Amino acid sequence: MSVFAAVDLGASSGRVMVGRVEAGAVSLTAVNRFANEPVRIGATLHTDVLALYRGVLEGLRLAGPVDGIGIDSWAVDYGLLDATGALLGNPVHYRDARTDGVPERVAALIGEDKLYALTGLQKQPFNTIYQLVAAADTPQLEAARRLLLIPDLLAYWLTGEVGAEFTNASTTQLLDLRAGGWAGELMTSLGIRPSLFPPLRAPGTVIGPVREAIGIGTPDVIAVGSHDTASAVVGVPAAGPDFAYISCGTWSLVGVELPAPVLTEASRLANFTNEGGVDGTVRYLRNVMGLWPLQECLREWGSPDLPALLREAAAVPAFHAVVDLDDPVFLPPGDMAGRLTAASGRGAFASPAEVVRCIMDSLALAHRRAVRQAQQLSGRHVDAVHIVGGGARNELLCQLTADACGLPVLAGPVEATALGNVLVQARAAGAIDGGLPALRALLRENQQIVRYDPRGDGAAWRSAERRLEA
Repeated sequence: MSVFAAVDLGASSGRVMVGRVEAGAVSLTAVNRFANEPVRIGATLHTDVLALYRGVLEGLRLAGPVDGIGIDSWAVDYGLLDATGALLGNPVHYRDARTDGVPERVAALIGEDKLYALTGLQKQPFNTIYQLVAAADTPQLEAARRLLLIPDLLAYWLTGEVGAEFTNASTTQLLDLRAGGWAGELMTSLGIRPSLFPPLRAPGTVIGPVREAIGIGTPDVIAVGSHDTASAVVGVPAAGPDFAYISCGTWSLVGVELPAPVLTEASRLANFTNEGGVDGTVRYLRNVMGLWPLQECLREWGSPDLPALLREAAAVPAFHAVVDLDDPVFLPPGDMAGRLTAASGRGAFASPAEVVRCIMDSLALAHRRAVRQAQQLSGRHVDAVHIVGGGARNELLCQLTADACGLPVLAGPVEATALGNVLVQARAAGAIDGGLPALRALLRENQQIVRYDPRGDGAAWRSAERRLEA
């Protein structure tokens, strides 16, 4: 048996999982969970990366001896290092307002069509490209000599080795996706120094051993699909290529897996993104707001019993209120229920259950739209939708998504990201063999998957969709 530690840092929490791999079986055990809570200092929202690193170290100590360590996290955010390798302040959080208006400035300089043809990235106001333009001429950026995305920063602290794992680098909007390298001319045209960016490394690359001084032994740190969605897609237990996936947590990443990017004008206008995947695949997907509005409402309401609230929401009449969850108005934290009320145009909600039903119906509608568009734009036919991540536990959302898409939903595994992380490590270490089909077959044999068949004829969903388009 081989043992691997998967460090998985999500948008709202982090954890260290221990994966045990032996012939025909893979299992996971959580050894440490910790919050990922941004900190506001003055007008700026920061990621508390030092607290995250402490949680990682505590988890690795609790994990005991392991054969490898892999790190994945959310995308786009970064730390800056000075000439000595020291961190220049806590990273700015992607939900910070500093990028307001920046995408429009970049579009005026580059042109959105040219930018998409080069990078293949969905226009999101928090993309790394916009964060760096917003940070232009700041003393911190002027003093910086290296930029490391969050998983690469933690790997650097563990090993002393610098690099940029490809799947996460592809989310920056600073990568030439077809050429497979950094887009140096694009950086220069925007006043971004190409020298900030370290060499790229592929998933499965051994980064180096943990430094002895850390005191947890010297296992190798292995580059996995370090964008958490890249690892989650490895963890989709699909039996063939004709599937859509929804990696559902704070965000819903909805898409299909392709051998090559889709860089058409129609794809750009639909705001679909082409991100690097494991084994040279392309994650062709759309970012949907996901469970963030629900998480914010629960926080505002004092963390009520979610299963009970979902049962109450299931009894609320469908489509009492629907909103476009992709509206940027829902991106910042704070007063989420109030913003949902204003956007619904239906007056005050009578109960938290009605708010939750609005979120669930609206998110299922967003899933429906994204799955349909992914098929149309890519030419890839879909037979089923796989929901992985925390959203796979949400029975109401899974059933509504099946109803909305008119396709069976296969929910699970919940821990797809950590499983994908462990499987890429295990393959790199020689503990298992094969490509993505073989890794996914192992998951189908070992992980619980719940099937939800679509109900109804879809007319009500078409009507609700037209209400949003009106």
